Amino acid sequence: MSTTLSATGPAAVAAVEPARQVDPAEHAHAGELAFLAAYDDGARPPGWRLTPRAVVTFIVGSDELTLPKGARSGALPAKLAITRKFVGDRALVERCVVTLAGERGLLLVGEPGTAKSMLSELLSAAVCGTSELVVQGTAGTTEDQLRYGWNYALLLAGGPSPEALVPSPVLTAMRSGAVARVEEITRCLPEVQDAMVSILSDRRIAVPELSGTPGATIHAAPGFTLIATANLRDRGVSEMSAALKRRFNFETVGPIPDLAAETALVGRQAKAALDRVHTPFGVDEAVLEALVTAFRDLRAGRSVEGWEVERPSTVMSTAEAVAVATSLGLAAAYFPGDRDVLSLLPAHLQGVVCKDDPADGAKLLGYWDGAVRRRAEEGSRLWTQLWELRDVLKS
Repeated sequence: MSTTLSATGPAAVAAVEPARQVDPAEHAHAGELAFLAAYDDGARPPGWRLTPRAVVTFIVGSDELTLPKGARSGALPAKLAITRKFVGDRALVERCVVTLAGERGLLLVGEPGTAKSMLSELLSAAVCGTSELVVQGTAGTTEDQLRYGWNYALLLAGGPSPEALVPSPVLTAMRSGAVARVEEITRCLPEVQDAMVSILSDRRIAVPELSGTPGATIHAAPGFTLIATANLRDRGVSEMSAALKRRFNFETVGPIPDLAAETALVGRQAKAALDRVHTPFGVDEAVLEALVTAFRDLRAGRSVEGWEVERPSTVMSTAEAVAVATSLGLAAAYFPGDRDVLSLLPAHLQGVVCKDDPADGAKLLGYWDGAVRRRAEEGSRLWTQLWELRDVLKS
């Protein structure tokens, strides 16, 4: 007996693209990228999908824009507001764009959790339409991962040939005139970093195994460049050589300077995380502000009022604040009514503060005995509730 698969059977499942936890920037914001490409028809550097001005607009956002009449089509809205994706200095983004327009390497440095990778992804997506040509730097990253490898079955069958060559993401970017990304460059061993010097200087990769064939040297197409990221905490892991540093323009990505902007970002990112699991975000705005305030105080070593605060060893980054806000939102959704969400905040803060050094729990207690207590004494109801939860930190 033959069996006919229904529309909900395996064939239908195979035809549907699997759901993804996080879409690359070029997919998540495809509508905005298409709109901006039609909106601004000005001069573009070789290989760029958008004008430099449109790239900046894509990243920092804008009020509602109106398409010129000649650029309108049924596939695009006539008007669109561009969402703000990177909460930082517009001048920083403009300098990054100018660097890439000059086909020079861009190195984004800063403390962990300051959105260096996100900015790198957004820049790549806007400039060349893909952010997925990435090499993740680790102590195990090899030179092959930056240059090329081989399909050994083809290599053994027919010897070295262009067909047997397996290009790295960097080589793929060179061929297509795209932007390649190298994450955590200072975690790569010095000999691997050295491979980038010639790539950024000569803009070509020689393949000695193909000597005498047309594919023996691969030249970078116009538009090719590299964006690398490095954490300041990793500066001593594999120090970059002076030669490699000269091939990059350095830009420091710092913490978000404004409390309201950081609170809004943390809430937005946490809500997006819960949206992915189809769960409402039930964390009160006041709780979010208290969470971000505590992170900022501990990060800076000084409260917003100017009181001294002992800084823990760990980096109290915005990314960590998003993780805590997401956890609070999930607890509120999955365990409704069990306990007040605010009561969960001290233990989550303790988990972050003690990541690098468990002894830093004493510094968090000191923060509670200082800034939290003083805010409670000034009459803040929310901070009074937090002060009353001090005993949670002793366990």
